[in-house]
Amino acid sequence: MPTQPTRPYHHGDLRPALLRAAVEAIGQAGPAAMSLREVARRAGVSHAAAAYHFGDKAGLLTAVAAQGYRMLAEELRGARDAGRGFLEVGVAYVRFAVSHRAHFEVMYRPEMYRPDDAEVREARAAAAVFLYGTDRPDAGRLAAGAAAWSLVHGLYLSIPASLGAPSQRPQDGYPP
Repeated sequence: MPTQPTRPYHHGDLRPALLRAAVEAIGQAGPAAMSLREVARRAGVSHAAAAYHFGDKAGLLTAVAAQGYRMLAEELRGARDAGRGFLEVGVAYVRFAVSHRAHFEVMYRPEMYRPDDAEVREARAAAAVFLYGTDRPDAGRLAAGAAAWSLVHGLYLSIPASLGAPSQRPQDGYPP
């Protein structure tokens, strides 16, 4: 009697594979509709394996948010290091938001993850340095940074979904 092929254990790169699967699921259905079980299925592992790495959906979304903030910091650093001005850092922000929509949708939905997680705080602070121009902004830089962030974030939100902006799905907390 032929034996059924057994499902091989994952190749040891499970955490990054789960993060990739989560980003894919979020891109298709949004962060609210994503489930740990669906992410595990996409990665080809058991739900228990995914739960072992992240605990629960909030844990997985926390890791996605931290990864997103790190990626955003790198994009902003690239714009700054290329000798471009503050305006180009804003353009890099919008470009990142459009090209990494799934990460971005999670990053700015802190009610869905653990915003006080050390990894998230560290990654968010790294990105903030490029938005404020320093790691210790005074009141003036905070106000200017908040105004600049409002402009670029608002610009991103005004881009149609067909071009990569938020899908405006009611289940993700957007108005219908």
